[in-house]
Amino acid sequence: MSQCAIAYYRVSTQRQGRSGLGIEAQRAAIARFADAQAISILDEFTEIETGKGADALDRRPQLAGALALARHKGCPVIVAKLDRLSRDVAFIAGLMVQRIPFMVAELGADADPFMLHLYAALAEKERRLISERTKAALTSRKTTGMKLGNPTNAAEAAAKGRQISMREADRFAQAVLPVIASIQRSGITSLRGIATALNNRGIHTPRNG
Repeated sequence: MSQCAIAYYRVSTQRQGRSGLGIEAQRAAIARFADAQAISILDEFTEIETGKGADALDRRPQLAGALALARHKGCPVIVAKLDRLSRDVAFIAGLMVQRIPFMVAELGADADPFMLHLYAALAEKERRLISERTKAALTSRKTTGMKLGNPTNAAEAAAKGRQISMREADRFAQAVLPVIASIQRSGITSLRGIATALNNRGIHTPRNG
């Protein structure tokens, strides 16, 4: 008998929602994952809303609906990527407290809540480090008198830069997950222990910087 699940898709802007490209890519990723894991999708919830802000869940009735149905049916919620829930570690942690299991197609069926929390924390820190390095480089260029680009497209360039940094941070966090799994198999399962083991390998975590 196949396992059941609720699918949740999200894009941040009306433009993305109208294009259907972001939603369709998420739907295809979840369909492939569900097929590989013999999971039956009971229902789908689609949201066009940013994941930012402390009140993000209040502004996302579709996510609330997915959580309620998952709780009623006793099944997990599946997303294509963890950032479709949120990029904010505190928000992810708050969802985990509700004790509704989540599955992330991109990360595979073996990524448990502990791993998902670590993934979010690592990605968040890597984004911050990338931002700090970028700002430091720009400051250095300014002090040497170098002219920095065309001010008319500064906003567009900044937006593209943020997208690149988010992709790089996600790749970094995903690359670390197999290392974390190896550490867990060695018998180290506490957050502090895993953070120490990662730092010993030269992979700096939010806990140990």
